[in-house]
Amino acid sequence: MAGNSFGNCFKLTTFGESHGVAIGGVIDGCPAGLTLDFDAIQSELNRRKPGQSEIVTQRKEPDTVEFLSGIFDNQTTGTPIGFMIKNANQKSKDYSHIKEVYRPSHADFTYEKKYGIRDYRGGGRSSARETACRVVAGAIAKQLLKDIKINAFTSSVGDIFIDKPYQELDFSKTESNIVRCPDQASAEKMIAKIKAIRKEGDTIGGTVTCVLKNVPIGLGEPVFDKLHAELGKAMLSINAVKGFEYGSGFCGARMKGSAHNDLFNEDGTTKTNLSGGIQGGISNGMDIYFRVAFKPVATIMQKQNTINKDGKIVEMQGKGRHDPCVVPRAIPIVEAMAALVLADYYLLNKMYN
Repeated sequence: MAGNSFGNCFKLTTFGESHGVAIGGVIDGCPAGLTLDFDAIQSELNRRKPGQSEIVTQRKEPDTVEFLSGIFDNQTTGTPIGFMIKNANQKSKDYSHIKEVYRPSHADFTYEKKYGIRDYRGGGRSSARETACRVVAGAIAKQLLKDIKINAFTSSVGDIFIDKPYQELDFSKTESNIVRCPDQASAEKMIAKIKAIRKEGDTIGGTVTCVLKNVPIGLGEPVFDKLHAELGKAMLSINAVKGFEYGSGFCGARMKGSAHNDLFNEDGTTKTNLSGGIQGGISNGMDIYFRVAFKPVATIMQKQNTINKDGKIVEMQGKGRHDPCVVPRAIPIVEAMAALVLADYYLLNKMYN
């Protein structure tokens, strides 16, 4: 299986399955001499881990990261950083009912047709549990980036949206509620929505908005390696993501150029920022902001028709512990992937300058 690595200068390779002994990764290209804050890394993992509130999966995993190499006296040595997160609370028997059937809208069917074998326990390699490895690497990338601020938050759940621009939000309030929405009035509605959907045995989707502040001018390469293209790839590689837009996004397609153009100030900043901080695929020093759409979780607790390995229509019902909405736990994953992209281009710029 290919496609287990992300990045070039700052490169992450992950390994492991949801119900295996452990998941983990290797970070290659992290510069030597970076003093690591291990509490900050674990804090990021705690934001993603299951069982943290009543509106997420109740699987209980400590998600404690163990570093195996590349660090001495709390500093990176410049060699590959190996790490591992042991799985502690698997309930593989919860998945025995799908051994011979393919769950609708899951990777079951495509994985088995492509590879001739699949680990049906929790989705195996296709499980969102793999994203814990990204959060570890992203937490280190954040410490490398220092002055760049990366803030993601829940901007919608179903048809409930924050009706304010991000400039009016206080990001320090994002962690003040279990849905991770910095607008308290919207957060209360979102939480009620998720609870109601869960009682129905169903799931709901939503969006995550991410804002990158203090990004220096010059990150990104023209043509195929545009900064926004890599951010899009990073976000679309996250489980359950169905869409990505930055700056004015799809709304910009309805505008005239005279209204959409970001006019310059004398200092090189722009009066508006419909470009989303990126022009010609290169950061221009303004805030980079983008939105990521997450579909409803495919596993629902209602009966549905599907097919088995023999191609026959059968009835199935979801079992086990699953998120009614992935968005609250996706916040640190979105931030981590953004950090990995920025770290990659930051190091690439250092090579050229």
